[in-house]
Amino acid sequence: MSIWRKKPVEAYHADANKSELNRVLTRWGLTSLGIGAIIGGGIFTLTGIAAHDHAGPALALSFIIAGIGCLFASLCYAEFASVLPVEGSAYAYAYGTIGELFAWFIGWNLILEYMMGATTVAVAWSGYFNKLLHLFNIHIPDYLTNDPVSHGGPSFNLLAFIITWVITAILVKGIKEAAKTNNIIVVLKVAVVLFVIFAGAFFVDPANWTPFIPAETPILDALGNPTGEVNFGFGGVLTAATIVFFAYIGFDAVSTQAGEAINPKKDVPFAIIASLVICTLLYIAVSLVLTGMVPYTDLDLKAPVASAFEGAGITWAVYLITIAATAGLMSVMLVMMLGQTRIFLGMSKDGLLPHNIFGKLHPTFKTPYRSTILVGFIISLVSALTPINTVSEMCSMGTLLAFAMVCVAVLILRVKQPNLDRPYKTPFLYFVAPAGALFNVFLMSYVRAHTWYAFLIWGAVGILVYFLYSRRNSHLHPKS
Repeated sequence: MSIWRKKPVEAYHADANKSELNRVLTRWGLTSLGIGAIIGGGIFTLTGIAAHDHAGPALALSFIIAGIGCLFASLCYAEFASVLPVEGSAYAYAYGTIGELFAWFIGWNLILEYMMGATTVAVAWSGYFNKLLHLFNIHIPDYLTNDPVSHGGPSFNLLAFIITWVITAILVKGIKEAAKTNNIIVVLKVAVVLFVIFAGAFFVDPANWTPFIPAETPILDALGNPTGEVNFGFGGVLTAATIVFFAYIGFDAVSTQAGEAINPKKDVPFAIIASLVICTLLYIAVSLVLTGMVPYTDLDLKAPVASAFEGAGITWAVYLITIAATAGLMSVMLVMMLGQTRIFLGMSKDGLLPHNIFGKLHPTFKTPYRSTILVGFIISLVSALTPINTVSEMCSMGTLLAFAMVCVAVLILRVKQPNLDRPYKTPFLYFVAPAGALFNVFLMSYVRAHTWYAFLIWGAVGILVYFLYSRRNSHLHPKS
């Protein structure tokens, strides 16, 4: 029954007190990191796919649905972050409440969120930067920018490879440098998102919103037979919600920075909720503007925001949007890679991962430099050599599971240890936690079947690693 052993809450407090990480992040610095992680590839790329193929003008409803699921989860994250101000995020929360195997499984699936999410963003950044170069009449050979599927032959995505190592270098140098870089990028991309909303509003044609929810149409296979899945209708809106859910990933990354926050018990919960609310409002406004500027059938799948302005005749705005998207994706990569290394750091402190690789801090910079370099190495190679098609959905699957588990875990902790010091308490927890868990599991049911198969294989590999290494190397394992 050792798989159910739990790490005492007091042990987490001891870890926090003896942490060697530099505590330099303020309340708004944490909020900026959250916004930096959230606004990026989702709003600049996935809006086109979600509206064109699944939701139509009802894309705004998809953002609201996904946002509600995230809001429930964010309130639960906020309480946990105030109780356990450590860098392990959902992994640590599960370890302190449910048990070691569940904690490991969540930590394993957070790799899908952070590392594979960063890989997806690296490829997206390459595409946007290449588009930016084209605007200035600079051309790079296709085999150095495209993945093997789009290129149709051997290729090496040099741009994705380079940007990954640039971000890795910033993260090795220190959290203060990473936060400064992120703040500059966040100001730029929020300004451009506001420009998209207010400038685009003048070109909205309400006729493009009719019908708001297009009629449901069955999806056919290559032979013309129904697959059982549908586009459009309310089912299409829900499918789009699972796709744009990727656009919300990042608010939980704030909780991975608790070890570097000046006042984590109060500032981390504030930053989690504030970054999510701000971005949700921006997303709803952008989706209404985009589907109002041009018919949803005309939105470009790769660069929907730029294509909407191009279609409206505002060609000069394409330069501004492309620059902002290119910079914005950099901050998403930065926060995702930052979050991944801090998850690994928390797991290595518990013995579930080798400490010499994942827990060793740089003597000067006080960053987990070996883990950061390893993560950068993997992301750079995968993004440069591997065709990326369903990674964003796999990323969403790992995140949805983590969100559901955090909602369950915070409820368990409230019942089992009601007298714990909770600087922030989730309001209406006995409704919010079950609703959040059910909502996220419900969204998982709308993810496509082939993504489920890949997710189950990934999970099976994780369970195997746990029983072969992590279980017997855990600090909670009895020593002979």
